[in-house]
Amino acid sequence: MTAAGPRAVSNFALYMLGVVVVAGALACGAYMLSVPPGWIGVGAAVIVGFGLMGAVGRTRPPRDRR
Repeated sequence: MTAAGPRAVSNFALYMLGVVVVAGALACGAYMLSVPPGWIGVGAAVIVGFGLMGAVGRTRPPRDRR
């Protein structure tokens, strides 16, 4: 058991959950605006990809610069 508790959620998982929620909301809005499904998929993939890169960059521990 860690100090944060047995069911602690990692920062990475929380960041990615937020990215998926944002991508889903934008995809829903695009669907309501009658955007073709292929473009909705492309947009969602791009958003998730950028979110993944951002999550890795923000949740990585700082490097020791010696």
